[in-house]
Amino acid sequence: MGSVIFAVNITIDGVCDHTNVIADDELHEYFTELLRGVDIVVFGRKTYQLMYPYWHDIAVSQSETTATNEFARKFDSMERIVFSKTLNKVEWAKTRISREKPEDEISRLKQQSGKKISVGSLNIASHLARLGMIDEFHFVVHPIVAGAGRRLFENEKLKENLRLKLIETKTFRSGAVALHYKTMHNK
Repeated sequence: MGSVIFAVNITIDGVCDHTNVIADDELHEYFTELLRGVDIVVFGRKTYQLMYPYWHDIAVSQSETTATNEFARKFDSMERIVFSKTLNKVEWAKTRISREKPEDEISRLKQQSGKKISVGSLNIASHLARLGMIDEFHFVVHPIVAGAGRRLFENEKLKENLRLKLIETKTFRSGAVALHYKTMHNK
C-alpha cells in the first residue's frame, strides 16, 4: 500500500505562502531529497499555474544555484496530476488533469504497490487530512511572522484532532526547522 505525504513551508504564525520563506540552497536540498522518495505529485489548478512554467524553465535553463537547479530538474522530471474542473489542458510533460474527487483518485493510487504520493496544495491537503488520508506531514517552520495569509485548514473543518507522532527534526542554518510527523490513525 502506498502513502500520502504533505510537505509545506510555514511561518511561525501558521501562514503557508512560498513568498514568506527563506528559500536558500539548504532548503532546496531538503525538498529535493524529500522528492527522491516520491512517485507522483498532486495539486490543484492554482498551484499548477504557480509551478509551471517557473520550475520547468529553471530545469531547462539551469540558471539558478546548483541546489535550486537540482530541485528544478527533479521536480520537472516527476509525474504530476492536477485536480481541476476548469483547466482545459496542461503543457507540462508527465502531467495530466483529473476531474475526479482527489480522495477517489488518491485512493486508487495508494492501492498501486508502494506508490508514494506528495500533495502540493493547501486545499487538497486540508481536505485529505480531514478524511484521514495523509500519512506523513513535513512542516518546514520558518523564523518569520507573516501576520496574514493562507493557513492550513482555512477552508476545511477537521472532524476530530489529528494525532501526529514526531519522527525527525532538522534545523537549518537559516533558523528554519523541519518537522517530520507520521499520522497516528485512530482505528
